[in-house]
Amino acid sequence: MPIPDFQSIMLPLLKLLGDDNERSMKEMYSQLAEHFKLTEAELAELLPSGQQTVFTNRIAWAKTHMKKAGLVDNPIRGRVKLSTRGREILEQNPTTINMRFLKQFDGYTEFISGSTNGDDSGTASETETDEDSTPLEQLESAYAELLSVVTDELLEKLGSVTPEFFKHVVVKLLQAMGYGGGVDSGEVTSYVRDGGIDGIIREDKLGLDVVCIQAKRWQGTVGRPAVQAFVGSMDLIRAKKGVILTTGRFSEDAMTFVDRIEGKRVVLIDGKKLAEFMIEHDVGVSTKTVYKLKEISGDFFEEGLEG
Repeated sequence: MPIPDFQSIMLPLLKLLGDDNERSMKEMYSQLAEHFKLTEAELAELLPSGQQTVFTNRIAWAKTHMKKAGLVDNPIRGRVKLSTRGREILEQNPTTINMRFLKQFDGYTEFISGSTNGDDSGTASETETDEDSTPLEQLESAYAELLSVVTDELLEKLGSVTPEFFKHVVVKLLQAMGYGGGVDSGEVTSYVRDGGIDGIIREDKLGLDVVCIQAKRWQGTVGRPAVQAFVGSMDLIRAKKGVILTTGRFSEDAMTFVDRIEGKRVVLIDGKKLAEFMIEHDVGVSTKTVYKLKEISGDFFEEGLEG
């Protein structure tokens, strides 16, 4: 049979996890290949980039979409298991699971619409069919979806590193963003005597202008008390600029507080923005494939006619 599309893989994948056993994606690949009775030639078929097989890619996307809908979990990278919601869905004995089915779950609509403002009230595009979309629209939609997945994976990875490593990540990121007066312009401070300052960036070679950094590898919300303590610790090195970066979020109270500070400028960067900055400035990520879109050069043909 032909290689199934990723939506057709969703229900069989969920049913395979119905025994509540945690599995590796390699196991899922083997069992789903047997379920769909795919030939060796079909299993070897590659994407146009030549970097991954079509079937492996479609399994990964089926898993990603169901994870966004809360039907499966990733206990650790490369492994998957059924979630409580996924168990409830299986007990309903659905005849199919596809994108339209998944839209009933919180958070999924935001994922497929590429929303960046956290508003789930917008209507997601109907990606089950491409009839109303131009090829360029389809490409841009796919790019936005890929970017969303990488952003989430990057945040998961940051959540698993040590606090000390996270400090080095944020210092490296700020340098990659152009802050600092040279290669050695940034440093992680001593954990014992940092006074709330996890790192500093010297914006000039003499260190006359310093940016204080605090790196909070938190899953929850950073509130005003933590931000206020950091602002106070900036006085230890007479700094007027500061950045707090977290893998979590900031409370409304914390954001209101930094807007009212006098004599100092403090910027708050939450987890999503942190991951977006890392992707934009190639920190912790690498370019896998580059596609170049070509169009006819009007100047070339006009010059040819004039010649």
